[in-house]
Amino acid sequence: MRFFKGTNIDFIGNRYKFFFITVITFLLCLGAYIYKGGPNYGIDFTGGVLMQISFSDKVEMQGLRKALEQTQIGSFELQSSDNLFIIRAKQTSSDQEEFSTAVKDAASQAFPQNKMTIERVEYVGPTVGEYLSKQALYAFFFSFLGMVIYIAFRFKSSLWGASTILGIIYVVATVFGFTVMVGKEVDITVIAALLTVAGYSTNDVIVLFDRIRENLKLMAKQDFAFIINKSINQILLRSIVTTITVFIVACVLFFLGGEVLHTFAYIMIIGLVIATYSSIFLCAPLIYEWETRKRERMKAARMLLTGKK
Repeated sequence: MRFFKGTNIDFIGNRYKFFFITVITFLLCLGAYIYKGGPNYGIDFTGGVLMQISFSDKVEMQGLRKALEQTQIGSFELQSSDNLFIIRAKQTSSDQEEFSTAVKDAASQAFPQNKMTIERVEYVGPTVGEYLSKQALYAFFFSFLGMVIYIAFRFKSSLWGASTILGIIYVVATVFGFTVMVGKEVDITVIAALLTVAGYSTNDVIVLFDRIRENLKLMAKQDFAFIINKSINQILLRSIVTTITVFIVACVLFFLGGEVLHTFAYIMIIGLVIATYSSIFLCAPLIYEWETRKRERMKAARMLLTGKK
């Protein structure tokens, strides 16, 4: 911790290196997206078969999950309440009978002395998936819009809001690319995780921008690059400690949280690193680039007007 207190890193001077790394990682994720043929959508977006079953005696969810994984039903989701289980799988309506038979055979082999009863079998069509897709897009759109309005109002500059949104888009797109890269299913949990990462990234950027705004008043005579570098170095310890704290929790969920939380924890682990990188190495240098060029244009305009006079 003492090492990070006395840092004097020239972030602005190395901004083009960071911009290059940003472009490379973005293109890498885009290439993975194209290579994989797009996301592997889960049941929430594609539709599938829902089966509710019960057992006469108690059954552990992990035992049932292992039994179902040995069948040919492919990807599925499992929920439980006492001895009642709900299974959702990406099957078509014509495969309901085969799906029911596969579940029966798996349960009878894993729990031969435990009677299984099928309570209901339903087919959830892709219409629901289409509705959820639209709702997910609306969630991202309105969250981004709200962030732009809030940051532009708070920092009295649309450029600061635009910089934040570019950073968040980079974070979400990159994390989504890494999710597609490893073949994770895209479902509602993934959308929730991406929005969580976007919120974390926004908070990180606002903390940094607040410090820059304070230093602009305290160090009005200093160079703009010096002020931004000073601000980043001042909040560097805070950013690292916060990220490591949440990172440890995400790792615990990833390794010990079970199958249900695995994808959420994976996105949080990747997202924390990229969000911290984005706020320090992308958003702040973008502010410097835009503000510097804006001042140069204003200076050139004043010189032009003075020359005319």
